Order: sequence, then structure tokens, then C-alpha cells
Amino acid sequence: MGVDYSQLHDPNAEYTMRDLSAETMGVTRERGGGRDIEITDVQTTMVDGNFPWTLVRIYTDAGIVGTGEAYWGAGAPELIERMTPFIQGENPLDIDRLTEHLVQKMSGEGSIGGVTVTAISGIEVALHDLAGKILEVPAYQLLGGKYRDEMRVYCDCHTEEEADPIACADEAERVVEELGYDALKFDLDVPSGHEKDRANRHLRAPEIEHKASIVEAVTERVGSRADVAFDCHWTFSGGSAKRLAKRLEEYDVWWLEDPVPPENHDVQREVTQSTSTPITVGENVYRKHGQRRLLEEQAVDMIAPDMPKVGGMRETRKIADLADMYYVPVAMHNVASPVATVASAHVGAAIPNSLAVEYHSYELGWWEDLVEEDVIEDGYIELPEDPGLGVTLDMDAVEDHMVEGEELFDEA
Repeated sequence: MGVDYSQLHDPNAEYTMRDLSAETMGVTRERGGGRDIEITDVQTTMVDGNFPWTLVRIYTDAGIVGTGEAYWGAGAPELIERMTPFIQGENPLDIDRLTEHLVQKMSGEGSIGGVTVTAISGIEVALHDLAGKILEVPAYQLLGGKYRDEMRVYCDCHTEEEADPIACADEAERVVEELGYDALKFDLDVPSGHEKDRANRHLRAPEIEHKASIVEAVTERVGSRADVAFDCHWTFSGGSAKRLAKRLEEYDVWWLEDPVPPENHDVQREVTQSTSTPITVGENVYRKHGQRRLLEEQAVDMIAPDMPKVGGMRETRKIADLADMYYVPVAMHNVASPVATVASAHVGAAIPNSLAVEYHSYELGWWEDLVEEDVIEDGYIELPEDPGLGVTLDMDAVEDHMVEGEELFDEA
């Protein structure tokens, strides 16, 4: 028998002056109109996709079930199990209070960032699906309604010869012409053959020229048929990032993503303000508090929160509202299964400053099999009008692709 994480001892969680439970706050569970519902259980199942996705289910005494997803990786299922007692007996319609309740309860276990926030995010997404089903409205309606009927998707592209500019250009053309996408992203943190030291973050001139050759080949091949972004995965020093961004100014770059490590906002601001190449960051910064300085100090041209990682659907909406105060658009990072991908589309539809949502699994042939509905068509997600997220898990497909040793959660 494994560890029962729901029973771990934590004095901070067991006694806190800011306990936001319904009992402590005096919030009535009696709502009327079929809204007197209590959470009975929370379960997870990890699916072995191109990332190990953690799917989340919240069960109620009314038999209505909400499905969500936490950002991939180890630790989220255990933390979700740990938090389950904190929301059992609660009314799932109080999404904002319950999310803040979990943040407070888990403060001693790191709820300002990292996998603890990721676990809370998975529960929060499932609460939106559940609340939408209870109220019989699509999730975007819970976020204030929609600005658009469909959400643009940008395809994260790869090739076996990812350091070859021509191979990247060929793949870009294929994705545009055959798959129908008009928005793409390629990696620039790829070996050039000119590296002298992989640890010092410094880019030599031949390395910069190699990266520029990839950008030139891809952008010139697709021309005006698609917007193209390029990802650096926090790889380079401040000086190297400035030189790279400056070198790319002559090309039609949609954005240059994460050119420097995420911890030092001062360096990030200097890089962004040194170039006319648009700079985008945000996937490795947590909650609205983590994004605040990036926006207030104009350290980004676009912000890229990852919804099931950053704090959930409402938290992403709050980040978007903050970004809108500085006239900064939102391009949501996303490496999720269809569940969180569609949830991100609901958020994107509900905010005015939304650019696109990422799709990172075009090479995984069974990605869309996880749900019964069609998700992406010709590079766009049509917003579901069914209650909640509007996607239904195919339990057979989930079971077929579970991580080895995982157990399938209960049927709805």
C-alpha cells in the first residue's frame, strides 16, 4: 500500500487564520435551483502522451463530474490527493474562493509557484467544467462571455533535422499547406555545430548566424501565409540574447520566446527594451503576482502564461486583464492534452487581448482520440457551446494510454 497523501500532517494547513472554507467563512451550501451540490471526491489519472498529462476529475453528490488537467510532470497527482480533503463537502460553484482556499492551505508546501500551483490549477480547471455543467453554460460564460467564436491555434513544429534551416522551412511549408495552420513556432536552442561550451550561455557569432539562417529560411518560405515565432527555452545570457534579437530584426518574427532564464526580471527587461524583435515570456512564471513585474516594467512585448500551470482559468483571465492595462497581447503557452487545450481556448475566447493558443502534439497521432469531440480544424478551435469545457473523455483511449502503473479514475 502506498502513501495516503490526503492524510499528511501539516500544522500550517490544519490551523491558519485565513481559512477560507465554507464552514469558517459562514458560506451557506443552500443555493436553490439545483445548485445545492457538494464535492465528494477528487481523482487523477496520468496519461503518457508526448508529455505525461495529469487529468483531474471532481465528483459530486449530484452525480455531476467535472474534468480538468494539471500541467504535466511528477508530483501533481500526490499534491491533488493531498488537497482533496480541503474541498470535500464544498459547493463547487465557489471557484474563486475554493482556489484561494487551496492556495492558503498549501502555503507551507509552496503555493506561490511550482508544482503546487500546477496541482491547484488542475483542480481549478475541473471546477470550471463542473460549474458549467451545473449551471448549463459553457465555461467561457463563467469568465465573462466571449469575444470570438473560434480560437486561433499556433502549431509548435519539429523535424528530425531541427538544426537544418532547409528542413525547418520544408516542415513549415508542410504544416501550412497540408495541415492548414497559419501560425507556427520553431525552436532556436538547437545545436549549430559551433558551440565551445554548453554551460556558459554565451552565443558565438557563428552560432547567431546559424540561428538567423533558420529564421530566414522559415519566414521567407511561408511569407505572409503564416506568423512564425521562435523559442529559445531560457538558454542564453543577457548579452547574447540582445545580439541574437538584434540580428533577427530584419526578419518577420512573430516573437522570440524566453531568450534568457526567467528568474532575473531586470535582465529580461533590458533584453526586451534593447530590440524591435518582439519578446515573449511567461510560461515559467506563476500566478498573476509572478507576471506583474514583467508587465509593469514593460519587460515583455507579449505575455505567454501556461493556463494549467500558472494558476488556472480565472488566474489566466486575471493575468490577461493586467496585461490589457499595458496594451500587451496574450499568447498562451500550452503543451496539454485536448482537455486543457480546450480550456485554454475558453479563456482565450473570453479575453480581448488574446492572440493564439499553442498546440504541441501534432506529431502524436492519437492526441484527439482522448476526447469524443473534434478539437482543432484548419488551425482553429471552435468554441464548444455544450456546458462546461464541452469535451468528453474517451475512457477507453485514456486507459489505453495511461502511464505504466497508473490507475484509471472512476467513470462519471
